[in-house]
Amino acid sequence: MDSPTATLIGILQDRVETLRATGDLEEALHAATAAVDKAQHTLGPNLDSIDAFASALEIRADLHREIGNLDAAREDYRTALDQLEDRPDRFAQIGRLHAGLGAAYDAEGDSRDASRHWRAAISFFEKNQPALMLDIAAMANNLGFLHKAEGDLDAAETQFLRALEILHSQLGQQNEQTATVSSNLGALYQAAGFDEQSREMHMIALDTRRDLLGEEHPDTAQSHNNLALALLKTGDRSWARRHFEKALTGFEALGPEYADDLEAVAANYCDYLRSEGEENLANIISDRVAKILDSRQPEERVPEAV
Repeated sequence: MDSPTATLIGILQDRVETLRATGDLEEALHAATAAVDKAQHTLGPNLDSIDAFASALEIRADLHREIGNLDAAREDYRTALDQLEDRPDRFAQIGRLHAGLGAAYDAEGDSRDASRHWRAAISFFEKNQPALMLDIAAMANNLGFLHKAEGDLDAAETQFLRALEILHSQLGQQNEQTATVSSNLGALYQAAGFDEQSREMHMIALDTRRDLLGEEHPDTAQSHNNLALALLKTGDRSWARRHFEKALTGFEALGPEYADDLEAVAANYCDYLRSEGEENLANIISDRVAKILDSRQPEERVPEAV
């Protein structure tokens, strides 16, 4: 590929990232398509032109997936994979392309194909020199969610533990990614009925999030709620109450985009209060949260997850 062409493609890809950072995804898609068209027009047998074309396709595929054009995303990912043909010098990119394909299938609820591509991604991340351990951890975490949704809790635990082991060794416990997987394990153990393990994992996640993010962060508020539910299972009801209160206060302060979380935490807390015979307080909190939710404009409310 000649230097002027490579420069133009680079300029277009820089524009994609700038537009993406400002949230203008549709205009970013136009720039990404221009880069793909230019790279395809100059595509030849030399590796430089093939790599430029595959990279332009990957960028556009990621945008399509982010916008929700899942068929177009999958087509771009597959075309890029066809260009690279399992080349050892491109294992990292091939792994990313499989990861993107898995995410596109997962977005449509196709767990079988999502799992297939995420496992393929792991195999290429492992073969890369050096192995891309953090990417492997991300794929293992994704597979953990799939197994949990399918009811295979043992397989889910295996994947979450693999992710946690990697993150601990690479980043340490005082890291947001490690805290997230710790929280995921806590939720898994709660679903499996391992109450003490669930409690400990949620405590670890909360301690990390408090230290890194502070009490006013949504992840910290969610950890308070998760830990409260775990504490109820281990009989620490008064301690659970304190964490419910912190979770509720946190989400009340976070604004309209966390309306669903506020509603869910309030329901958990009110259920607890009623089980303690505090019907009046539960009604007061329920009414207060209902007024907060009703005061927000409909277009500001976050739709429920499907």
